[in-house]
Amino acid sequence: MKKNLFIKAGLTGLLTLAMAFPVLADDKDKEITITGEAKCGKCALKETEKCQNVIQVEKEGKKTTYYIVHDDVAKAFHKNVCTETKKATATGTSKKVDGKLQFTAKKIELVKS
Repeated sequence: MKKNLFIKAGLTGLLTLAMAFPVLADDKDKEITITGEAKCGKCALKETEKCQNVIQVEKEGKKTTYYIVHDDVAKAFHKNVCTETKKATATGTSKKVDGKLQFTAKKIELVKS
């Protein structure tokens, strides 16, 4: 009887885990909004070879850096942050590439004070 209960519990756990994986895959492309210090990855951070938008978000004392994919949205916004750091909000999707967070922005706006 204990053996049957153990097997049922194990199967229930595996079924729950199997059902969770498709949901986790969908979260990868989930749109998020980040707000933080926007700056140039080359000029301000000295971390990239070419000018690239970067948004650093601080949450619970931990700083997270999002490297914005250099597309039309990023190109249009870059003039705002190449020479100085400004607070900005970006909406888009994020994924980890080579250990860095890569953010594909649909929209980037300066935060009005």
